[in-house]
Amino acid sequence: MAKYLIRHLVTADFVAEKVVDESEIDIVKNDLKADCIPNGTFSFLMLKGTEKTIRTTYELYDEKLNDGSKNPTSNK
Repeated sequence: MAKYLIRHLVTADFVAEKVVDESEIDIVKNDLKADCIPNGTFSFLMLKGTEKTIRTTYELYDEKLNDGSKNPTSNK
């Protein structure tokens, strides 16, 4: 039986959280320094109901490395 790899391109709203020591930010100048942009050190929580599928594709899946000659099938 054939297997298929399904990919959804999705947008959603997230809350990014991180606990830091007071020495890592400047509360007088309202400067978050290295934490002004969320990165992999933050915990992310997706807000339920905010997800929106932009595009869905599927392709025949095999255990071998991805073959660039395959063309995925899209619904858009």
